[in-house]
Amino acid sequence: MFKRFSPLMLFFITVSVIAMLALLGPEEQSLGSNVRIVYLHGAWVLAAEVAFAAAALTGLLALALRRDGLHRWSAALGRTGIVFWLTYLPLSLWAMEANWNGLFLAEPRFRLALTFAIVGALMQVGLWLVNVDWVTSLANLAYFVALRVVFSTAANVMHPPPSPIFSSGLWNIIIFFVFLNLFAWLAAYFLTRWFLKLKTAH
Repeated sequence: MFKRFSPLMLFFITVSVIAMLALLGPEEQSLGSNVRIVYLHGAWVLAAEVAFAAAALTGLLALALRRDGLHRWSAALGRTGIVFWLTYLPLSLWAMEANWNGLFLAEPRFRLALTFAIVGALMQVGLWLVNVDWVTSLANLAYFVALRVVFSTAANVMHPPPSPIFSSGLWNIIIFFVFLNLFAWLAAYFLTRWFLKLKTAH
């Protein structure tokens, strides 16, 4: 049945399902129904990070094994990652406004996220224009390493560790968030398949 739909169409269908799920998410005592935006924001940024990690891993394997197919996967996953990362930023602003009645743009992790969004978007456009497989794989690997190193030393202001959701002990919220993440990863998979299809056709 799903063969009738293009990967891009399946991506938008999955995003629609995610939006409906987010509207039905469990409320939380202090944030009330606004916590649903936090769920969505969290799942979206995790999907971006998973895509970046997969782009780096497949890029590393492509460089080591000299496999063209893996280079294409790295390129597609890198593009998926930046799409999710760029669209996560408005969700982050929405979560700030809804839950904390204002935009804290000086928040360290938001500033870093914005920086990596700009750098990542410019990098992906440049890689698309250059269109050299090994350069793309190497760039995706370097970008992910830089992302993890920089964020590992960033101050936590509005993102206190460990994860407030998984440390809450509220299993209805934890299970819901896990399912929301799985759907976000599915959406990322469909978007990656679409980018892969474009890359192969090109």
